Amino acid sequence: MKLVVNCNLHFHFTEETALILMLRPFRGIQQWINREAFTINPAMLMLESTDSFGNSYQRVLAPIGDFFIHTSAEVIVTDNIDITPGAYFVEIQHLPNEILPYLLPSRYCESDRFGDLAREIIVDALPGYDQVRKITDWVQDAIQYIPGSSEFPLSAVEVHHRGNGVCRDLAQLCIALCRSISIPARLVVGYLYNLQPMDLHAWFEAYVGNRWYTFDPTQSVLSGGRVIIAFGRDAADVSIFHQFGSGCVLNNMDVQVDLLDN
Repeated sequence: MKLVVNCNLHFHFTEETALILMLRPFRGIQQWINREAFTINPAMLMLESTDSFGNSYQRVLAPIGDFFIHTSAEVIVTDNIDITPGAYFVEIQHLPNEILPYLLPSRYCESDRFGDLAREIIVDALPGYDQVRKITDWVQDAIQYIPGSSEFPLSAVEVHHRGNGVCRDLAQLCIALCRSISIPARLVVGYLYNLQPMDLHAWFEAYVGNRWYTFDPTQSVLSGGRVIIAFGRDAADVSIFHQFGSGCVLNNMDVQVDLLDN
């Protein structure tokens, strides 16, 4: 599946503001990037580097006034998602070192608070993939998915108490539940073809059967057409922008995902 993705951001700044952006598609085995563009207006020096998770990020000092960012990419991704019931639980002592951080509680995924609930949810499920599937189904049934309902990231505890949230919130609750039973899990942010309403999207991956598998508690059918921007422990690692200062207003964000003919 060949997709073209576009994201346009319009900011207004009342003072010079340092920005850290995370807007370029991830470069890895999950997807192939044919071409991409990244422009800012007014044009100025922008620095780029890679974080500890392998995500590309950009740094810029935005001037006072209107500031526009345009990113686009043509990306080849799979049109289906691997579903492997029975994929086995990987014991902690056999996990690769780079997977271990995804076992621990993090800012928005307080996995140390969910052990009892997780064990209730997964009763009778085979250890591994089937447990993650049970958790995903439970969150989909118990937490109402309401796009645009939370402006700021909520923690898994807050989402559980509130009973609703955006895609990021539901994914983080799933992550906390998985980690509470020693299954590594990480947040993914990116684009999803045919998402309604169209926006940037978040889902999660769990490490079972010695590999990462995709899960999405907001979608009744687990579909392909996903363009990954970044992976992280939770929303603190994968925000598409961080601004440092109080003089920042995001006036508009427009996201488009279109299918290209092969």
